[in-house]
Amino acid sequence: MMEYINECPLKEPLIFDSHAHYEDNRFDEERDNLFENLKNHGVGGIITCGCDKESSLAALKMAEESDIVYAAVGIHPCNIDRGTTVSDIEKLLNFEKCVAIGEIGLDYYWVQNNKEEQKEIFISQLELAKKYDLPVSVHDRDAHADTLEILKKYKPKGVVHSFSGSMEMAEEIINLGLYIGVGGVITFKNAKKLPDIVKNLPEDKILLETDAPYLSPVPFRGKTNNSALIYLTAEKIAEIRNTTTEHILKTTNQNAKALFGIN
Repeated sequence: MMEYINECPLKEPLIFDSHAHYEDNRFDEERDNLFENLKNHGVGGIITCGCDKESSLAALKMAEESDIVYAAVGIHPCNIDRGTTVSDIEKLLNFEKCVAIGEIGLDYYWVQNNKEEQKEIFISQLELAKKYDLPVSVHDRDAHADTLEILKKYKPKGVVHSFSGSMEMAEEIINLGLYIGVGGVITFKNAKKLPDIVKNLPEDKILLETDAPYLSPVPFRGKTNNSALIYLTAEKIAEIRNTTTEHILKTTNQNAKALFGIN
């Protein structure tokens, strides 16, 4: 069962989760009332991301069924051996609530033996995003140099989700016009660099995310994450930036709508 903050402190739906994976089977028991429950806990928008054809179709189905859900479709670098082609992804882009291409990028942590293939698939999807004028949701794990080199060359609009790079990399990402995605990791005691980076980011370039069901913020770390828990991430960012939680939520909500073209 999903867990929530005991009493929702929000009087309006200010939470916008820019990156989640609600097709995950950990949400199966909640599926019937999942998004209505999240709406009752202050959530006003969610981008649920595909990682291959199957999960992308699931994301589109959820987007069609809920007024707060939008879909991103794509091939995750850890899923490129599952038979999904870039052509398969292109066929999904005409769905009305498909607002981005993602989750795409590079992962040299889990997979090291196919780096060139990862780069080819990543680049092909960036080219697709350019063709259809869509933002991208970029995965970068232990691949900072190659990710940045490719982003500088192709200059997409979008977000580097669950940002884990340096301050210098963050500055280069911002200079490209991209957003920085920040999730529950900001609340972890071992988040060494991220607090300083978040403190210095332009507020109009920050997006909040869960990566649900992963990376729940403290004190829910290790449990199934959900979009309502973004409140705790925003609370921590507000503390770091010496502002209010509501201000962080309002600003990041506006940022997400601006990036993904949502009214």
